Amino acid sequence: MAQQVNVEGFASTMTRQQVRELQRKNRRENLGRAWYKFSRNPLSTIGGTTVVVVVLLAIFAPFVAPYPEHAKPFTDFANASRPPSWEYPFGTDEIGRDILSRVIFGFRFSLSMGIVVLVIVVPVGVLLGLIAGYYQGTWIDTTVMRITDIFLAVPPLILALAIASVLEPNLFHSMIAITLMWWPWYTRLVYGLASAQRNEFYVASAETTGAGTPHILFREILPNMVSPIFTKISLDMGWVIIIGSMLSFVGLGVQPPRPGLGTMVASGAKYLPDQWWIAIFPALGIVVVVLGFNLLGDGLRDLFAAEEA
Repeated sequence: MAQQVNVEGFASTMTRQQVRELQRKNRRENLGRAWYKFSRNPLSTIGGTTVVVVVLLAIFAPFVAPYPEHAKPFTDFANASRPPSWEYPFGTDEIGRDILSRVIFGFRFSLSMGIVVLVIVVPVGVLLGLIAGYYQGTWIDTTVMRITDIFLAVPPLILALAIASVLEPNLFHSMIAITLMWWPWYTRLVYGLASAQRNEFYVASAETTGAGTPHILFREILPNMVSPIFTKISLDMGWVIIIGSMLSFVGLGVQPPRPGLGTMVASGAKYLPDQWWIAIFPALGIVVVVLGFNLLGDGLRDLFAAEEA
């Protein structure tokens, strides 16, 4: 009898191991199919490659930049306002700093702003949208969504400018300004998704079995929203960088001598058109990083749409 129990336990253990192995195999196959579909889209590949290159440049800026000391307080009037050349591929600014080096370091501030803002707003917006969508028709839904509508009624850039203007102009406060105006977009998105999911059979089944509200929200409903949320995050990285650059352009973001891309464009605009390189190359840096994230987001959206189909 004991021998029979041991055999049955061994068989049961082998079955669980086989199930786990099958799950790992399915995940690998799904990942392989997803990568194949993504790599077949040339624009998505370009966007992903651009994002990877920009991120690597930002991480290894002190080792990649030709003149890393030019990203700090530095002057070299002997080489001021030099046009693009082999020595200075993007030229130098009005006080002799290498623009290429400053653009590479500028990617750091742009990416850090996008990451910090989204790390804060995504959990807040998703949580509020989940709660309001699940309790649709109650006072919780009304309160959360009316506050969301108030924020959405004000143009995002105007709201960010208003918030940043009453704070000391620096990178941290510009992040706060963008964060306070960005969370409603995720609340609105998740609210619509949660409202559609709350009446599905799997939610009713979980409620019938006595599952708690946190389990239903985070283990049942939220996993079915991962695709649109991740797509929006990728697209929003570009928009956050644009808004942050606009704040820096008007003097409410990254402050000199830090090499913020928007700040560099603003300081170089007064030298147009004669010394065009001082403003044009930082502006192209903004275009490249925003375009990369937008193409990546479009690729992820098409990928998730194909998976759902």
